[in-house]
Amino acid sequence: QVQLVESGGGLVQAGGSLRLSCAASGTIFRINAMAWYRQAPGKQRELVATVTSGGSTNYADSMKGRFTISRDNAKNTVYLQMNSLKPEDPAVYYCNADLAEDYSGTYYRFWGQGTQVTVSS
Repeated sequence: QVQLVESGGGLVQAGGSLRLSCAASGTIFRINAMAWYRQAPGKQRELVATVTSGGSTNYADSMKGRFTISRDNAKNTVYLQMNSLKPEDPAVYYCNADLAEDYSGTYYRFWGQGTQVTVSS
């Protein structure tokens, strides 16, 4: 059974930094893309950043230059380094992974449970 577990959320002052981690565990054959999303109260879940298995990255415009996504394939872990946090960044941050559990080549998207990020002004 596959699980994605996020960690690293918390309270930080505006302008500060946090590093989120998301580790995938269980029966894993291969992981393709991994991503971070966020959802603020009363808003839809939005994409933050994605990273492919080869390390190519993509960011939402409002996060470019402040957030950095990376991954450690050996550890099945994706990271999100968040710098210069703003009052509009608080949300629950979720990771996901497009993952195959066996050699059949069928990928499914798995989600973590989310980690809260709060920014004080």
